[in-house]
Amino acid sequence: MLCHLHVKNLAIIREAEADFSEHLNILTGETGAGKSVIIGAASLGLGGKAGREMIRDGAEYALVELLFTCESELTRQVLAAHDLPCGEEILISRKIYPGRTVNKVNDETVTVATLKEIAATLIDIHGQHEHQSLLHQEKHLAITDTYAKNQELLAQVRGAYAQWQKAAKERRESEMPEEERLREISFLEYECKEIEEAGLKETEEEELESRYRLLSNMSRIEEGIAETYGLTGERRECASDQIGRALRALRGLTEYDESLEDLCEELSQAEDILSDFNRQIWDYQNSLSFDHEEFSVIEKRLDEIRRIYAKYGGTYERTMAHYEEISDRLLAYQDYDRRRAELQALEQERKEAYLALAGRLSSRRREAAAELEGKITEALLSLNFLTADFHIEVRESGQLRENGTDDLEFLISTNPGEKARSLGAVASGGELSRIMLAIKSILAAQDQIPTLIFDEIDTGISGVTAQRVAERMAEIAGIHQVICITHLQQIAAMADRHLFIEKDADAGETRVRIRTLEGDESVEELARMVGGANRSEAVVQAAREMKALAAEKKRRAADAGKRGR
Repeated sequence: MLCHLHVKNLAIIREAEADFSEHLNILTGETGAGKSVIIGAASLGLGGKAGREMIRDGAEYALVELLFTCESELTRQVLAAHDLPCGEEILISRKIYPGRTVNKVNDETVTVATLKEIAATLIDIHGQHEHQSLLHQEKHLAITDTYAKNQELLAQVRGAYAQWQKAAKERRESEMPEEERLREISFLEYECKEIEEAGLKETEEEELESRYRLLSNMSRIEEGIAETYGLTGERRECASDQIGRALRALRGLTEYDESLEDLCEELSQAEDILSDFNRQIWDYQNSLSFDHEEFSVIEKRLDEIRRIYAKYGGTYERTMAHYEEISDRLLAYQDYDRRRAELQALEQERKEAYLALAGRLSSRRREAAAELEGKITEALLSLNFLTADFHIEVRESGQLRENGTDDLEFLISTNPGEKARSLGAVASGGELSRIMLAIKSILAAQDQIPTLIFDEIDTGISGVTAQRVAERMAEIAGIHQVICITHLQQIAAMADRHLFIEKDADAGETRVRIRTLEGDESVEELARMVGGANRSEAVVQAAREMKALAAEKKRRAADAGKRGR
């Protein structure tokens, strides 16, 4: 459940905090005090759209922090899936700067998408105008699926639909006129043949380039080798002659100094090395020859390889990759009839799989609709609809969609003998609000989301109807934490925790504060809601009796619940 809300620099709020308890938390205050800003802050903190206009004038950033107790196994699974720490509490914070936001869960930075995924397991916010969504049939279908617990089956239907559409797209893309197919076959056969006949080898180009470079520079090589050999071993006064004379001179000195023997040995080794070098360069020189025919063959082969590479990829690897690709395409075109039959069969198979799952989904929707319409009718009567015939019509849409084949619509008749019609044609704003509350109260019994927020669910109601709505809110709060903004004293009297929101101006600055009302403070606020500025003793006494009556109703409801269990 939501334990604590901290807001800073958001809209008209400089800084405000609120602690919430189990069961029914009521927020009241004068019109314009900022009650809806508090709910908006909670929505924003849980991933709602953020903009720079939300930041309080003169502030660098806005901050929303929400502290939850972690009671849901589903929440733990989502946190674990994102490698986020999870203890007994979950701290969500969102700091809004101009142009960016910083979102954190338990001090770990997360994306807005992840934040929303986590928030969806923690809280359900019913905004001021959400009941208007009941005018759209898509909402009717979603409510029925939620009641029927169709989420897993619905995911399977969507998956089967996606697979069917993928197969249909592949089949469509494979189809082509016969003339075009034959033209493609001819073109691909030509390319394959050209690459095959080239007989390409992976390192052939490099090897031929090396040999071509040698033959192209043969005269320069011959001149250089001759010059080198002349300097080291062929000419008079060459390096060999010079080292030989030096060695003889050094040896003549060893009879005077034996330590020169080591130098003689080193010079002797140099003479041997140079002799070996001269033999090798002589052999290399004799091996040199320029073959005009070989040079021509290499030149032509390199031209052919480079032409093929330039046409099909630039390198051996890319050319062969292109060859593999066109070979596969050629095979597909040559085997077109068989492949088309396979794709048609696959498309049909996946369509049938989708239809089977969609049929199961439709059956479950019809079963759930028959049960849900009775429960909603009963709930509407408890919310002071004098008569209510609520009907859920499930019909074949004639279309195959990702969420199945059904059209589903909520219909209602509020007068005896009158035919049930669409909600938009029958229900007023206040009636839509009560219908949504009836639906929420039914779904709440099976909902895993621990916290429900209602922002002015009391729109357009008063008197006995308001009392019935208050009692229904208290029932929901028996199994969920409920946070509710209201203008009605009947609902406020049911509060397990009563929070008062007030706005004042101090030194030219508007401030919003949240106070928890205890005992007589709550009674005084009820008296204000009943009598406005006229807080006579009679009004205060009426508020006190209203509070006592609400407490008695809650006690009896709790006792009945215990007996039922």
